Amino acid sequence: MSEIVDARGLSCPQPVLDTLNKIAAMGKGTIEVLVDTEASKENVSRAAAAKGWSLDGVVENGGEYTITISKD
Repeated sequence: MSEIVDARGLSCPQPVLDTLNKIAAMGKGTIEVLVDTEASKENVSRAAAAKGWSLDGVVENGGEYTITISKD
């Protein structure tokens, strides 16, 4: 089961900070980040890539995004 960060309704940079903190605190595994703006989706995706984590996918559903990130 993956960890979840629900960052819907939060303004940047909070979704990025919440995601980085959650991933840093966990060992190996997968995290799902829920955001509701295009900017948050892009910023979280870029931050994960900058840290060297795998961006496994982004799913858009009615203006909300689920970003799946893996940490090895």
